[in-house]
Parts: sequence; structure tokens; C-alpha cells
Amino acid sequence: MQSRSSLPLYVQISELLIREMSAGRLLAGERLAPERDMAVEMGISVGTLRKALAELTRRGLIERRHGSGNYVLQGDLAGAVYSFFRLERTQGPGLPTARVLSVDRMEKPVDLPEFGASNLAHRIRRLRFLDGLPVALEEIWLDGSYAQRLNVNALLDSLYLYYKSGLGLWIVRAEDRVGVGPFPAWSPEEFPSFQIGGYVERQSWSQDGAVAEVSRTWFDAEKARYVARMT
Repeated sequence: MQSRSSLPLYVQISELLIREMSAGRLLAGERLAPERDMAVEMGISVGTLRKALAELTRRGLIERRHGSGNYVLQGDLAGAVYSFFRLERTQGPGLPTARVLSVDRMEKPVDLPEFGASNLAHRIRRLRFLDGLPVALEEIWLDGSYAQRLNVNALLDSLYLYYKSGLGLWIVRAEDRVGVGPFPAWSPEEFPSFQIGGYVERQSWSQDGAVAEVSRTWFDAEKARYVARMT
């Protein structure tokens, strides 16, 4: 099964370009390639690309100069959909998408750190892709007090965007601990359970200062890397 996204294609393209800016592959003052060339390279229509560029212009990240082209501005990248997503392809950032493997509401396992107000949590397991390439497995535990059930289709993209728009929950900061470990026994075919890869444990805080979510991510270190940039 291929990766999917619930975000419109032009939004996906705008977020991909933001990831390129964040990675320093598109620098402030740089002129983008001609629109038709960019569209051909991305395999999209010129109309879709122009909608993506219009969105970036609205956010102050792109400037369109009549007769000259589109130029990158030094704008605020913090509000991007994938600003908390730290995995990138070894060749460059890549566009994140996901496939939901399972969603279950259950009692919290004893091996998780303490978080939230409920003894129940939503366990979300996803296969993550970058540019359509499977690179990581995620197991996310959201405290059960925030919702009785989750919209599975909305879990294909940024969970934090869904938390904000669907649950009124803002994730304001996160702490990651990075190491190595074997992929879990529930790994799909793309990730054999005996394989060793990168491993990230995360705790995420809500706007009220509580730990709302904990997660585990296993990633293929031959296909992806964990990147944290400081400015």
C-alpha cells in the first residue's frame, strides 16, 4: 500500500519547500527555478505549484517579482506543519506522509513514563514515508482524556496539526532522546523485526504544561537521519 496524505497537494508542496528552506537548501535571496521547470521536476501541474507558491507568499516566505521570478525570503518557519518532524532523507529533507497501521484505545502500559490525567491512552501506530520511501515506524500514545475517539483519516499527516484543529490541544514543546534499537515485533514487511535502527523516545507538552503524549520512533538509518537545527 502506498503512503497517503489528507493534506491538499499544493499544501504538501508548500510544506516540502519549507523543509528545503529549513535545511538550508533554499537560502534567503535565492531565486527559484522557473515555475514550469519546478513543476516538471516535482511531477505536478503548474497550477498546483502556483497555489503552493501563493501560500508561501501569503506566509511571507516567498516574494514574487514581476518579470524576474520567485525569491526566497528570510521568514518565520516555526509555524510549518512538520516543524516538529525531525527525520530527513540522507539526500535531503523529503516530503513526509504516513500510513496508519492501527489505532486502539487501551490502558497505558507500565513501561511508559507517566503522562496525562487518564489511565487510558490512544495508541497510534504508523509507517512513515519520505518522498514515498518507507523510513520509520511510530508508536504514539496520546492521553485518553483529550478525546473518546480519533479521526483515523486525520492521522495520515501531522498529528500536532490534528491535535490543534480537532482536539483543541497545542503541543508547545517536545523532548527527544535518540539512540539505537531493534524494530518492534509488529513491524510490517518494510521493517523486519530483527533489524537494528535509530530510535527516538519523545515526550510532548501541551499548552497547559502537562505531558500530553509520549512516542517511540524507529527509523532506518540507511534511508533517513534525525536532524535538529539550532539558530
